[in-house]
Amino acid sequence: MFRIILYSTILSLSIFSKSYLKLFTNGKTYEPRWKSLNSRSIPQWYDNAKVGIFLHWGVYSVPSIQDEWFWFNWKTGKEPSVSLMKLNYPRRFTYQAFAKYFTAEFFNPDEWADLFKKSGAEYVVLTTKHHDGYTLWPSTYSFSWNSQDIGPKKDIVGTLAEAVRRKELRFGTYYSLFEWYNRLYLTDVIFHYTTNKYVTSRMIPEMVELVQKYKPDIFWTDGEWETTDIYWNSTHFLTWLYNESPVKDTVVVTDRWGRNIRCSHGGVITCYDRYNPKIRDKRKFENAMTLDKYSWGYRRNTFIAEILTINKLIQEMVEAVSCGGNILINVGPTHDGRIDLIFQERLLDLGKWLEINHEAIKYTKPWKYQNDSTTGTVWYTKNEKVVYAIALHWPKNNVLTLGSANTLFETSAIVTLLGYPKQLSWKESNREVNIEFPDKATVKTDWAWALKIEPTNIK
Repeated sequence: MFRIILYSTILSLSIFSKSYLKLFTNGKTYEPRWKSLNSRSIPQWYDNAKVGIFLHWGVYSVPSIQDEWFWFNWKTGKEPSVSLMKLNYPRRFTYQAFAKYFTAEFFNPDEWADLFKKSGAEYVVLTTKHHDGYTLWPSTYSFSWNSQDIGPKKDIVGTLAEAVRRKELRFGTYYSLFEWYNRLYLTDVIFHYTTNKYVTSRMIPEMVELVQKYKPDIFWTDGEWETTDIYWNSTHFLTWLYNESPVKDTVVVTDRWGRNIRCSHGGVITCYDRYNPKIRDKRKFENAMTLDKYSWGYRRNTFIAEILTINKLIQEMVEAVSCGGNILINVGPTHDGRIDLIFQERLLDLGKWLEINHEAIKYTKPWKYQNDSTTGTVWYTKNEKVVYAIALHWPKNNVLTLGSANTLFETSAIVTLLGYPKQLSWKESNREVNIEFPDKATVKTDWAWALKIEPTNIK
């Protein structure tokens, strides 16, 4: 009981000031220093998972033009947002007025969760609050600007979290640290971040509420780039998250904790949107990317050529996993709660591919080589003694030549093609290996093809 009362008191006094932090960290593992926080290992479940789904959904899904930065684009004079408002809405119309049209009447969390499960993903991350400050749960700190009070009249975070977990997927929350037009934040900006009223009275308490109420497996932050981690009290929050929170042993975080932090500190490295290094990164990274090439939120004015093909999606996934990363695939639902058919098709096709080839992706590790020295569109993964060579293109004349994998064949090796029942023949020549593929029509998979190479001692 004392612990509960003490904890509530600290929250009411704006937790994470240095004097109160000692109450959290005394005798605990992690301290509010990056060296200490960086020493925490990424939970193993995340490395095994490899594939996640990202959802950008909110009030910006109503105008659904240009991208999820609609409010900012409109207020700063960017097209086509300005023309849309000028031609279609009254002069005094505000961004807040869009909220009542964020209806989500077709939102079925169980249908969404079923789609994500069929995609082969292992975790789902929802934008619980984007840069406009609107929250998808009844936040204590967001009066009349949340999905329970205006718009859907639902706790989106809670209902989706439950549905996702029923499918045995992990659930994560995206949270934007800053808000474009929050008065408390703008006041701190005026004082050159020497005050932090926004952080102590809004941001930190709200993040704690989010963690305590929904227990996310991933806490995915963003919107940190305008100032340093000191203003955001990032190390203080992470110390609590790692030492005292209900998800301290399982939660995964990113590196977006301050202007000076990305790619250097935190948990999983994201560096920048669509981060795909294409070389081995010894740090665990995530390629957060989106199926719509130009927007994270739903966009009505999208052309089919602006949507990633399934081939490109699989390529992004294979490259990320080969280099030691995960992939977080974003879709933007509509204002009424639908996931567009083209996005459904991409996710279901991905699921079909993973159903056959999952062993070449999930639970794997990077091999000593990432892509092949002879055929550069072949990418490698490994699982213990087995090496997988994933070809992004069907080989010309049904013969695939590998250079980097030649040492696997020095004694002998069994080569199979996932989705094909028989062993494949191979020959060594000039420090390369030529592998004979079967007739393409006899192979169950498409878009990319995974070879399973098992070295043996049998001549």
